[in-house]
Amino acid sequence: MPDQDASVRPFIRGGKPAEDRWVLVREEEAALPDSPAIVPLARWQASERSHELAPWLSSDTELTPELAEELVGAPLIAIDFPKFTDGRGYSLARLLRERYGYDGEIRAVGDVLIDQVFFLTRCGFDALSLREDQWLEDALQAMNAFSRAYQPAVDVAEPLFRQRMREALEREPALA
Repeated sequence: MPDQDASVRPFIRGGKPAEDRWVLVREEEAALPDSPAIVPLARWQASERSHELAPWLSSDTELTPELAEELVGAPLIAIDFPKFTDGRGYSLARLLRERYGYDGEIRAVGDVLIDQVFFLTRCGFDALSLREDQWLEDALQAMNAFSRAYQPAVDVAEPLFRQRMREALEREPALA
């Protein structure tokens, strides 16, 4: 059965509000809608590849090099957050981006809250399907809650201390 809440869920793509034309179909045997569908990984693997069908990974998916290679051609990859406290999806997104070089859309689905949006984007998510009780305007503000981050991540590979050292050297070349 398609995810009935998808139409009321606030949706962000590329840091901006967007219309979500994809329908999340969580059950393995449910009928597919006429619109593009996101289906469980096993169903996606068993289907013929199409730009109208995308996989969603459960948070306990083991991302092997073979699976990552198979996912390269997916139009998008949805990663499920079954609970707000389950952080395994962050690791999946970061592995897809950094280790396996996936450059398509990575979407957070499930129990996605405003508190997570800044960190989700740092890990490589570029589309966020927020829980239906979340406010879109608040989520957009939360994406810019911090002006700088100390740690390197998918969005900024250089740690803050190296950024500051580089900037100081650019201002004062004599320090080198």
